[in-house]
Amino acid sequence: MLLNLIILVISLFLLIKGATMSTRFAVKVAESFRLSKYIVGFIIVAIISILPETLISINSAIQGVPSLGLATLFGSNVADLTLVFAVIIFVTKKNIKVESKILKNNIIYPFILIIPIILGLDGYYSRIEGVSLLIVGLIFYYFAFKNNDEPKTENVPTHDRSKYIYLLLLGMLVLLVGSHFTVTSTANLAAAVGISPIIIGMFIIGLGSVIPELLFSIKSVKENDDSLAVGDLLGTVLADATIVVGILALISPFYFPIKIIYITGVFMVIASFLLFYFMKSGKTLTKNESFILFIFWITFVLIELFLVI
Repeated sequence: MLLNLIILVISLFLLIKGATMSTRFAVKVAESFRLSKYIVGFIIVAIISILPETLISINSAIQGVPSLGLATLFGSNVADLTLVFAVIIFVTKKNIKVESKILKNNIIYPFILIIPIILGLDGYYSRIEGVSLLIVGLIFYYFAFKNNDEPKTENVPTHDRSKYIYLLLLGMLVLLVGSHFTVTSTANLAAAVGISPIIIGMFIIGLGSVIPELLFSIKSVKENDDSLAVGDLLGTVLADATIVVGILALISPFYFPIKIIYITGVFMVIASFLLFYFMKSGKTLTKNESFILFIFWITFVLIELFLVI
């Protein structure tokens, strides 16, 4: 058991380090192509940010524990929509500004998160449902990219671009190694101590996987790039709930404990509606609102622990 715990800690470190590297250099690569900050945050960084959950989910499916991947995805999404925003405001001591364009472009955002919940009400994701979720996610991203008209970032030298691409690939390699051993050590640890792998996936792996976007978002808000932070977090959640779940179902259609949908999934959807309600009020996310989001996350944790264990 001790060995599995040590391996899990090392694996999570690799996961966080690889994701942090990948996020940092993905931004550099994107900026070298003069993409806008909104696109960098909502699409480029978000895609990199979902790599930990994606690789964990794929490894979970391959190793026969797909519910671990699903619990990690939905659990990290609830944390992204509540806890992460609260921590950003607490650390930076600043309200988060929300541009009108972000709210306009994402007006149907919370409703899209309902789709994976509806498709999973029977406790099963088929390949057809996986394809449907992939299409929904890709269409949303297509229109987000198409409707964007924000100013582009400054260009960087081409030789720097090549260096950043190599470092990005290195970070993704570290991520791959970390995700593989995270899944194997989690399954072994859960079996050794008699704890559901869903709990470990939701709260240990799930929280570990949000650290890269948390660090990126804190840095962005400190540098007054609030749209980068908001775009990254919203993009990560949407991609997790549609594209990654879709990939998971495509690789291996799977059954899962229905509580993941009725509890974790429902909390994810409610959190998105609550967050968007706060962002629309004055087009900022305030300290008081972030405190409510934090309480919401604590409530989610207590209910999950009470009903799942």
